[in-house]
Amino acid sequence: MQFFRHLSFIFAAVLCLFAASGSAQRSNVEVPLAEGQQIEIVNMFGRIEVIARSANEQIARIRTSAEDGVAANEIVSSVVRRRMRIDVVPASPRKRIDLTIELPERASIFARTTEGEIRVTGNFASVSAETDTGTIAVDLPEDDLRYTLNWTASRPRTVADFPLERVRERSAGRFEISGRHRSETTGDEPRSINLTTSTARGIVILNVPPDEVMGDLRERPLTEAARAMIRSGDRVMMDAIRRAAPKYFGDYERTLPPMAREPQLTRASGPANVAATSIMRATVTVTDVQNRAVADLAPTEFEVLEDGRRREVLSVRQMNAPVNLVLLLDVSGSIENYVNFIRKAARAFVDTVEDDDRISIVIFNEDIKVLAGFSTDRNMLSESLDSFDAGGATAYYDALGYVISESLRPLRGERTAIVVLTDGDDNRSFLPFESLIGAVEESGALIYPLYVPSTLIAASAASGFQDIDPLRNRHLTLTSKANAEGRRLAEASGGVYYPITQLSQIQTAYDDIVLQLRTAYEVTYRSEPASSANAETGSDLRSPRLRIRVSRPDSFVKIGPVVPAERSR
Repeated sequence: MQFFRHLSFIFAAVLCLFAASGSAQRSNVEVPLAEGQQIEIVNMFGRIEVIARSANEQIARIRTSAEDGVAANEIVSSVVRRRMRIDVVPASPRKRIDLTIELPERASIFARTTEGEIRVTGNFASVSAETDTGTIAVDLPEDDLRYTLNWTASRPRTVADFPLERVRERSAGRFEISGRHRSETTGDEPRSINLTTSTARGIVILNVPPDEVMGDLRERPLTEAARAMIRSGDRVMMDAIRRAAPKYFGDYERTLPPMAREPQLTRASGPANVAATSIMRATVTVTDVQNRAVADLAPTEFEVLEDGRRREVLSVRQMNAPVNLVLLLDVSGSIENYVNFIRKAARAFVDTVEDDDRISIVIFNEDIKVLAGFSTDRNMLSESLDSFDAGGATAYYDALGYVISESLRPLRGERTAIVVLTDGDDNRSFLPFESLIGAVEESGALIYPLYVPSTLIAASAASGFQDIDPLRNRHLTLTSKANAEGRRLAEASGGVYYPITQLSQIQTAYDDIVLQLRTAYEVTYRSEPASSANAETGSDLRSPRLRIRVSRPDSFVKIGPVVPAERSR
């Protein structure tokens, strides 16, 4: 009886704390816990996040957030048979309150919501999560994980970082996946975790970051784009495809020869010839505040510094080397009736670029098809555009992954770029966007996304692709998701994003891309000799604190490869 009286006093204090902070957007309270107490969290009107805290203090830290604050009577707490229950009861059914709770490790928790997400992270003794259509995402130790995953109104939709047992169909249209996963461990005997989930139509994610989950969770045969990414050996892309289609991934991987190891740097056998490498050559690009290339800089406008010390600039020249360009065209169902528009836009690009630039044309819907390999033959490239039809789903991320891993991988060290014409919305890729971004950053290819709303194409098709009503066209917009991802792709690669609101902007974008590709500079400067430590280890001979800047206002320098001058030819 004393135990329950003590808890009643605690929860009275908790309600006072919430009341004191009711006018704020966030509320924070701490509640003492009894040893071994179970915690039940019910929030039908928002998100639930539960985090295990390594410190073994018997305290629950509760944080809430809502746009217009959280009132005292919107968080109801009670204790029944040594189980703490926390209910979120918003004043209005339209009000969303998100709940985050930190608990000591090895606690036992039960979380319930309807449409909201449940996210659980850390070393708990047991986790039960129940939702109707919300996502359940857990990140739990894999030493000894026992799991039972239930779907009451749909077939399973799940992605896991380890192989799951097969799906069992139960009565009344229910499905279950249950099993035990144990990782190889050393040392102390691992403590097991019991995981139980129940959802009507939600997604269950096990030990995979939610932003790395692909859009289509149905396991399906691999596309050519997916197989190419597996062949590339890129671990991030391979892991994403394995999670999406574990059976097909395993079957295909077993048919491949052992992966060839990438070349690695080796320790020099003797001291470096410092004198011969004191002249360095850097490839740089200069952009303005709109991330567009600055093309008319004079050598006197460049300054090179190493460790904050100015170095002598020997020469600056604008690079005019040919570029390997991939034109990536969306031919999915959203433009099925406007194939002529895609052909017209693609031919305009082929006619715009420099004569010595090599172009490859790749189309995509749910898979990719290479219409033309790298070539300077403009007639052949134009003719290849007559050889496709449109339709199907949109595997945009997979198409970019294919171009990076298959088309451009053999050209590492050369100047490469990808020009994309799409509406930016993906609905079929194995590869999630976050996994794609890592591959983009490592590829060294510039990406120029031209995102054209499919509604803009449809509205303008009857007028011969003319902008008859520019004011109306402003309202034919891209999705916010496509806009955000287009900008990130350009920023991650060093390219430029072009959201198209009028069809006339496509040719303007092409002209601007050609300008971008012709505005790299080669800066040759006298470097300080490498230190004796660097010479002995054979490490990079240039200063780790190299800076190159220009005197032009609002201009920014991006430093590319830096090599000894005699090796840059």
